[in-house]
Amino acid sequence: MDNTIIQLEDVSFSYEHSSVLEHISFRVNKGEFWALIGPNGSGKSTLLKIVLGLLKPSEGQVKLFNTDLDIFKQRERIGFVSQKANSFNSGFPATVLEVVRSGLTRKKGLFKRFTKKDEDRAMYALGIVGMEPFAYQSIGELSGGQQQRVFIARALVSKPDLLIMDEPTVGIDQQNVASFYSMLNTLNREYGIAIVLVTHEIDLVTDLATHVACLNRSMHFHGVQSDYKKLDDVDISKWYGHPVRRVHQQTSEVTE
Repeated sequence: MDNTIIQLEDVSFSYEHSSVLEHISFRVNKGEFWALIGPNGSGKSTLLKIVLGLLKPSEGQVKLFNTDLDIFKQRERIGFVSQKANSFNSGFPATVLEVVRSGLTRKKGLFKRFTKKDEDRAMYALGIVGMEPFAYQSIGELSGGQQQRVFIARALVSKPDLLIMDEPTVGIDQQNVASFYSMLNTLNREYGIAIVLVTHEIDLVTDLATHVACLNRSMHFHGVQSDYKKLDDVDISKWYGHPVRRVHQQTSEVTE
């Protein structure tokens, strides 16, 4: 059985005449946890948008679950979490349970009523991320880290095989970032959900990820975590375009 979830072959992308991605090829398989790292403006978010079908590559081929992206229909197999905790309207009148349950809208249809089974699925997803006790609390009353856990539960409620996240710790207190990543590790290791995560917290996430990809317009490295950790900081600094020092549980990017 082919366990390929994402396959990119020689993918390039340009905004007007400005090249953003050049000849990107890599593959994500079932159960893998990929940390996608690189400096600001390196094309990480653009790459995610291509995988999600929000942007069309200028060149190359994208497949999801061995199906060409152009004809892929099983969108419920992919969960997406963005930087929502940093931009969510705190006055939005919805409970945590209602927010999570809304993740079933694509599967059920926009005007279908939610059932007891739907509520049970939402509560189960909240339990996975440790937020079940907050189910009937207003989403706006939660901290940034709690809100982001709720949005992950919303992404999980459709039981996806793949979870894609674009800098999900933006807006989360630094003291809670480690526990947030520990939760992601549990999702990957215990529930078998493949994860692709864009982050700037290099050391923290690469201690948990099974694979690492370093992107700065082109793919400078992609491979297993153990090979990434053997790399010299000098090489990583070249890819970033400025000095980078990797330290335990913290990353120092030294700009001059």
